[in-house]
Amino acid sequence: MHLAILMTNTDDSDFAAAHPGDGAKFTALIRSVRPHWTTQVFAVKDGEFPTDLTPCDGAIITGSPASVHDPDPWITDLLALIRQMTTARLPLFGACFGHQAIALALGGQVGPNPGGWVLGRTQTQITDPAPWMTTLPATTALYAAHCEQVTTLPDHARTLTTSPECPIGGFAIGTHVYTTQYHPEMTPAFIAALIEHLKDDKPARVITRARASLEGPADTEPFADSIARFFEQAAG
Repeated sequence: MHLAILMTNTDDSDFAAAHPGDGAKFTALIRSVRPHWTTQVFAVKDGEFPTDLTPCDGAIITGSPASVHDPDPWITDLLALIRQMTTARLPLFGACFGHQAIALALGGQVGPNPGGWVLGRTQTQITDPAPWMTTLPATTALYAAHCEQVTTLPDHARTLTTSPECPIGGFAIGTHVYTTQYHPEMTPAFIAALIEHLKDDKPARVITRARASLEGPADTEPFADSIARFFEQAAG
């Protein structure tokens, strides 16, 4: 299986440079459960878009500190590419910004989190599991870092997971689109470092809650397996 990773992370700070990029994070996540799969990273946030996705069995859209509502040309181009990929039924997985971009591109809506920032380890309830999610626990723990969320689903989409702070925690469209508002690619060390990096920029209550949330583990491997199963079932 060969996947395109559409890298949207616009963070060019020293903090970001000290850690693996999102392309490397998602490659490591996938290879943790499918060691022989290959990936190709496209820095779409720099205008680097694939000219031909035919060699790819699917695509992943990463997270980003950017907003899907930003006027940057690369975001407009990404939304157009999402529509092309879904029309062609190329299997597509999106996380955080990717989840929101897919929703917006296909007619959904994205708005601010009513409660402000969600940061750290959080839990989401699986309410309508897709077939590729059968090995996930009913309450799935993942890392989060977002201040916006999908507020209205696109046509033909169904909500997969929900929580009080994020009612549309993930959605699916048929068997070719799978999303999550969360960050399965983040490691415990990275989310801990991110929280400390953000401590002077976010409200104290957000940082305190985020630090405390890390006492429990995330369901990283089961979620990675669900992503792999999604691409496998889409390929038939």
